[in-house]
Amino acid sequence: MGIGRISNERNLMAFPGKVKIVEVGPRDGLQNEKRIVPLEVKVEFIERLGEVGIGAMEAGSFVSPKWIPQMANTKDVFARISRRPGVKYSALIPNIRGFEQALAAKADEVAIFSAATESFSQKNINCSIAESLNRFRPVAAAAMSVGIPLRGYISCGLGCPYEGEVSVESVANVAATLEAMGCYEISLGDTIGTGTPLKARAMVEATLEHVPLSKIAIHFHDTYGQALANILACLELGVSVIDSSIAGLGGCPYAKGASGNVATEDVIYMLEGMGIETGVDLKKLHAVGQFISEYLGRPSASKVATVFCQNGQASR
Repeated sequence: MGIGRISNERNLMAFPGKVKIVEVGPRDGLQNEKRIVPLEVKVEFIERLGEVGIGAMEAGSFVSPKWIPQMANTKDVFARISRRPGVKYSALIPNIRGFEQALAAKADEVAIFSAATESFSQKNINCSIAESLNRFRPVAAAAMSVGIPLRGYISCGLGCPYEGEVSVESVANVAATLEAMGCYEISLGDTIGTGTPLKARAMVEATLEHVPLSKIAIHFHDTYGQALANILACLELGVSVIDSSIAGLGGCPYAKGASGNVATEDVIYMLEGMGIETGVDLKKLHAVGQFISEYLGRPSASKVATVFCQNGQASR
């Protein structure tokens, strides 16, 4: 194949001109931490994230503190944070009670969740996929009635800790149901980080048979170091919404061995290098990543942050 042909094929790739970053560090990133992060640290963390140019972030979840103790003070977090104009602060909710709590806390949007495999659904929320979706129908109706945007998550889209390989049809079917329920955005997750680029692409392509491209987001953990490659494969299809976690924070309480989400710093570095706009200031983002990493007492999982620290700098 000649160089000219390769260049032409690259020019045909449908990379988006702008990508929306959904920062999940304050919720998905911290939920697996055994040491409870104090309210004042969470508030400073979220407020500093609001200053880097990120337009959407998960501020917490209204789940049972019995199951996720780290999220027990989400109500207080929402009450204490100074909200920056132009930033949406969302909450993950498990049921109608969680929705009512999020509504009272004045969350800008709410997120519901299901899974692509029956085993993970049972382990995660103790019900089948169909039961989980039916559980969220009253939530969807309530959100629509008061005009609160509803986001949907699908766990284990590229692999399950209990079932292994996951069919793309399973992901697509759940996504179609969430879209029909009123979700304006559906995040396809690689919860245990076992996916590879062609599988990630196939998952998105199958979902596109049922859900418009504008409603698809991706949420990839980096357990096997594949997250950026998987993101690139999806960018080639035109996907323009990426979930990520500052400093690579995170894991999953119900997916043993899963590492954190792809680091926001690494995603921004890659997108900037591709000429894709994000609106995020990488220098400021790195500083926030260092803040939370230092509090947690461990190095950032971000490759970009590691290099910046070694070079004694906060930007390229």
